[in-house]
Amino acid sequence: EEPMSTDPRTPRAPLALSLVLARLEAADAADALRTLAGHLLDDGAVTEGFPEALQAREQRYPTGLPTPIPTAIPHADPEHVLVPGLALATLARPVAFGEMGAGGGQVPVQLLAMPLLTDAREHLAALQRLMALLQDEQAVAALLEAEDAETLRARAEALLGRAEDEEEIA
Repeated sequence: EEPMSTDPRTPRAPLALSLVLARLEAADAADALRTLAGHLLDDGAVTEGFPEALQAREQRYPTGLPTPIPTAIPHADPEHVLVPGLALATLARPVAFGEMGAGGGQVPVQLLAMPLLTDAREHLAALQRLMALLQDEQAVAALLEAEDAETLRARAEALLGRAEDEEEIA
């Protein structure tokens, strides 16, 4: 296999944007996940087993976060991911997701941030970076205001880039 050393950002790859959907219309959490998983499958980023693994994991371990702007961070285990990255979707209307770690509570989610990681060790670091970003209410509000995928992608890339710069300084 060719080493992928041409990209200076290789260690940062887990948060490259692989899919961006703006103002997604979803009936419920399962519908939102189905749509995202379908796009990722079409793009060859995940395995055939990914959509089912994603739904099963979300039911067992809900990922809704009561952040300033409620967000869900659904994910499937690394063996179902072929191309690492981050899938991002803003929802046209809030959709109820189970609250992470809570006993059956619900969160009215407006943003989906789905880390796609092939390496379990990177998983935690990427999730921590993501969680830090989601605490920035103004930044997340700017994502939700994006009318289309192009604007959303540009804003998300600026945001993710900024997080990485801060990390390098730290």
